[in-house]
Amino acid sequence: MKLVIAIIQPHKLEDVLQELDKNEIHLKTVSNVLGCGRQKGRTEVYRGKKETGNMLKKVRLEIAVNEEFVEQTIAAIVKGAKTNKIGDGKIFVLDLQECVRIRTGERGQPAIG
Repeated sequence: MKLVIAIIQPHKLEDVLQELDKNEIHLKTVSNVLGCGRQKGRTEVYRGKKETGNMLKKVRLEIAVNEEFVEQTIAAIVKGAKTNKIGDGKIFVLDLQECVRIRTGERGQPAIG
């Protein structure tokens, strides 16, 4: 089991979610976050409004998947989020030690689905 964490631009969220749905990847959490990377305060245009400073609006996705879905999850995120410009984001893949479905008590791969 893996936890895929992606930091993407807010305006690409719908595209990424559509790509994930096409690949039948459903166990996801989305959060609005602030962050900075190599941009270090460069100006970014978001919905026609310039934003400056080193903390830019981003979206964080957390997606729990079984091993066989890792590569297609990464591919879906890249396809949906890529603009070929600085600030497209990052993807992190972490080992997921345990997953428990609260309703049934299932553990491990069956809990992810």
